[in-house]
Amino acid sequence: MTTTLLTEDQQALVETTLDFAQDHIAPHALDWDRDKHFPVATLRKAAGLGLGGVYVREDSGGSGLTRADGVLVFESLASGCPSIAGYLSIHNMVAWMIDHYGDDAQRERWLPRLCAMEDLASYCLTEPGAGSDAAALTTRAVRDGDGHVLTGVKQFISGAGAAQLYVVMARTGGDGAEGISAFVVDKDDPGVGFGPDERKMGWNAQPTRQVVLDGVRVPAGRLLGREGQGFRIAMNGLNGGRLGIAACSLGGARSALDRSLAHLADREAFGRRLLDAEALRFRLADMATELAAARALVRQAAEALDRGDAQAPYLCAMAKRFATDTGYSVADRALQLHGGYGYLNEYGVEKIVRDLRVHQILEGTNEIMRVIVARGLTEAFR
Repeated sequence: MTTTLLTEDQQALVETTLDFAQDHIAPHALDWDRDKHFPVATLRKAAGLGLGGVYVREDSGGSGLTRADGVLVFESLASGCPSIAGYLSIHNMVAWMIDHYGDDAQRERWLPRLCAMEDLASYCLTEPGAGSDAAALTTRAVRDGDGHVLTGVKQFISGAGAAQLYVVMARTGGDGAEGISAFVVDKDDPGVGFGPDERKMGWNAQPTRQVVLDGVRVPAGRLLGREGQGFRIAMNGLNGGRLGIAACSLGGARSALDRSLAHLADREAFGRRLLDAEALRFRLADMATELAAARALVRQAAEALDRGDAQAPYLCAMAKRFATDTGYSVADRALQLHGGYGYLNEYGVEKIVRDLRVHQILEGTNEIMRVIVARGLTEAFR
């Protein structure tokens, strides 16, 4: 990662986070992937550096950083393990939603423990029958006295079962986005259950399960924001979440590129180092150039989100699509540059490829990102 355009504080942030990733995450990443181990103790160590509440205001225990700072954090963390960095991005997305939309009582109740990662958080929008068409969700929240009773199933929930808090989107009104509200559900609420841990291609160092809501009664203080505001809350959360996942793709791909450089410098064929072969050097140059372009777009989108720019959702979608496609492509080419060794688990490249593949799907598929970008381009012609 180039640091020439960063402030001194940002450079220090990058260095600190990189050191943490290399000392506490990278040495264990392959074992965690193999054993499907969710390293909660390591996450809490990260919280000690302020990484459990990256965007949360300081008076609630957060770090109060900007989105431009955040993409630096998640790129650095992902150099150690994209799966762990990806979960941290999701946890921070939920914490931001509570900080931004919660009232004082909600912020005081939940944020200190989330920022310390004493409690983990998950985001519950997707359902078995409502993925890309999120506004078609069927989980219902029926008013009961001053609270609501939630019934439904959420699918592909990162951290499910290990997390204590779940921001759940449920239907309180009619069809469409306007009928959706957001609720904070606790793992210990009666009626909360979980499906089996999904068997996945990658992201094995964090659990992915269904969240089953069987008549879960939540009091009035669990409604986040206003009734009917849930879809807006969900989408605004995803703007930042998309930047986090984009940054994680950059960090994972950068690690794959670094491994390729070291491998080609160490290997010889036909009497010379592979790193001295011009064709291979050109491939490396293309990979580095594409990552630099993706990084610039991610940072541009992050700065737009910090400014409250009306174009920010459009730019976040553009950055997410480009950075996750680029990150996966770079990692895949890095595997090829390793030859047969790239296919072996011990070299770590195949894990990065597996982890980065899902980034093109989650936080809105890249096809949906194209829909958002196209809508922004053509809006004046409607």
